Amino acid sequence: MTEPLLRVENLTVDFADTTAVNDISFRVGRGEIVGFLGPNGAGKSTTMRILTGYLPATSGSVHICGLPVAGEPAEIKRRIGYMPENNPLPEDMRVSEYMYFRGRLKEVPRRKLGPRIDEVLEICDLKRVRHRIIGQLSKGYRQRVGIAEA
Repeated sequence: MTEPLLRVENLTVDFADTTAVNDISFRVGRGEIVGFLGPNGAGKSTTMRILTGYLPATSGSVHICGLPVAGEPAEIKRRIGYMPENNPLPEDMRVSEYMYFRGRLKEVPRRKLGPRIDEVLEICDLKRVRHRIIGQLSKGYRQRVGIAEA
């Protein structure tokens, strides 16, 4: 059996007197699309902070592409994309400039960056607005920019 892209085992997070995430386990394989659903306070945002390496778990483990998030948070951040619900985008940058900027932050090699930007702009149907200023795009297109960056 191949290693899943994401493996979460017995994840628990405690804050003072509150258990925010209580012993959850799940796996996500290549090509799968998943979503977190639940009421306010269910631990969705806390779980995402752990998966992205921004918050340590109290117990349990998370592996992305076989790498432990707790042990290699910087490498994990280079390998994943995460778009929060209210994605803060720089309104004064052009779409292509922003994609280049974010690609360099994620340390995508310069020789691979142009083709990768073209690929994600195509996937997200953003090629026709690549030279437009983000702040002048509709909300839907700004969401697409966030997805492309992630």
